[in-house]
Amino acid sequence: MSLGNGNGNGRVPVEIISQETPPREIAPRKMRKPPRPYRAGRSLAIALILFSITIFSTLAAGADFSLAYARGEMPSFDDFFHVYFLAFSDPRVLLAGLPFAFTLMGILLAHELGHFFTCRYYGMTASYPYFIPFPSLFGTMGAFIRIRSAITNRKALFDVGISGPVVGFLFTVPTLIFGIAHSKLVLSVAAASNSQIAFGEPMLMHAAMSWLHPGVLSQDLLLHPVARAAWIGLFVTAMNLLPAGQLDGGHILYALANRIHKRATFIVAGVLAVLAFTEWPGWAVWAVLLLAIGYHHPPLMDRHEPLDRKRMVWAAVGLVIFVLSFMPVPIIIPRPWW
Repeated sequence: MSLGNGNGNGRVPVEIISQETPPREIAPRKMRKPPRPYRAGRSLAIALILFSITIFSTLAAGADFSLAYARGEMPSFDDFFHVYFLAFSDPRVLLAGLPFAFTLMGILLAHELGHFFTCRYYGMTASYPYFIPFPSLFGTMGAFIRIRSAITNRKALFDVGISGPVVGFLFTVPTLIFGIAHSKLVLSVAAASNSQIAFGEPMLMHAAMSWLHPGVLSQDLLLHPVARAAWIGLFVTAMNLLPAGQLDGGHILYALANRIHKRATFIVAGVLAVLAFTEWPGWAVWAVLLLAIGYHHPPLMDRHEPLDRKRMVWAAVGLVIFVLSFMPVPIIIPRPWW
C-alpha cells in the first residue's frame, strides 16, 4: 500500500498550483517555510526497526498457527496471546513460526518493493517500506511506503498503483499452491471447538483446494501455515485494490478517471458499511479507516495525458486479481470468545 499526498509533507507544491513562476521582484516577501529535506538514512533506520519488530510479532503469530496445525486444530482464542508471552521465556518457540513469518513478510515486502522500485523508475522520492507490527492473530497490520515527491502524470500514478498488487500477487500464488498441497485432512476441523476461528475462502483459494484436494470439503482441510500466510497475502491484496482513497486501487482509479475518484471513495465506504451489517462486522472498521486515510487524491503535475491501451489491459488484470482475492466474510470469530 502506498501512502502519500503527492509531495509527502501535507502541502501542494507550488508548481502544481500554477504553471508560471512569479518574477522575483513581485514575489511575496513572506513565503511558506520550505518542507523538510528527505533524509534517506533516517527513513532506512525507521524501516529497519519496524521490520525487526514485525519479524518478532509475525514469528509469534506463526508459532501459534504452527502449534495449532501440529495438534490438528485451527487457532483458538483460548490461547490468543499465549505464544507472545511464551516467546520471552523460551525464544526457541519462535522457530516454529518461521514458515509463516518468512512467507508473509516476503509477500508484503514484494508488494511494497513493487511500489518502491516503480517510484525509482520514474524519478520519484519514496520512503523505504514501513512495516506495522501488531500483536494480533497475524502479527502485523501490513506495510506501506510514503511517496515524498510530486507524481508527474497518469502513467506514473497508474504504474505505481498497479505494481504493488501485481508483484505481491505473483509471490502469493506459488506459496498458496505449496501451502495447500502440504495441508492435511482433519475431519470436522471447523467444528472441533467453539473458540476456534474460521476463515473465509477467496475464489482463488477455493479453486486451488478443488484442484489439489479433489472431493475434500474445505472445512475438513487444515491449512498449512504457509497457506495461511498466503491467505493473508490475498486479503491484503484485495483490500489494497479497493478503488478508493489513498489505496492502490484509488491510485489506479484516479489515473483512469480522476473526476469520479472522490465519489467512488464514498460509494466504496458505503458498500463496506452495508457489508458490515450483512456479512462481517469488521468491514465497518475498514470503512472508517478508508475515509480517515483521506478521500482527496493529491493532484498530478500533468493530469491530461491519457493512458495507453496496454495500461487499460493491466487495469483489467487488476480487477481480475481483486475478484480472485476478495471474500465477503474473511474471518468468523466465535462469540463470546472472551
